Amino acid sequence: MSPKAEIDALTAEFFGAFDNRGGGAADVARIRGLMVPGGVIVVTGPSYRVYGVEEFIEPRERLLGEGRLVEFSEWETSERTEIAGDIASRFGEYRKSGLLDGEPYEGSGSKAFQFVRTPAGWRIAAFSWYDHA
Repeated sequence: MSPKAEIDALTAEFFGAFDNRGGGAADVARIRGLMVPGGVIVVTGPSYRVYGVEEFIEPRERLLGEGRLVEFSEWETSERTEIAGDIASRFGEYRKSGLLDGEPYEGSGSKAFQFVRTPAGWRIAAFSWYDHA
């Protein structure tokens, strides 16, 4: 598999970790295996916050697993990826939708990923996002 195909698959697995449509359970915990130890996560808008992996996972597991956010999915709508040896960056746009507290929930945003090739394959070193709405 080419590096681009591996990064595409890793990115799809990342977005899929939040999916709980059709009564399925989101598997946000699998993000631990998609990221390098000590990975950094940053949200810039509408509020700024820096997370470690565990700080990021825990509230999303509750939100997606306790029934507040259901029929949720998030997907990439466009991307551009640059690969240089064992490092890569990807900038993309995404959309999301579901039901939050029984009300329709939709949005879009931008995500930026930094990837590194490890002995175990490509992993996310950091990602950041900005919600447009």
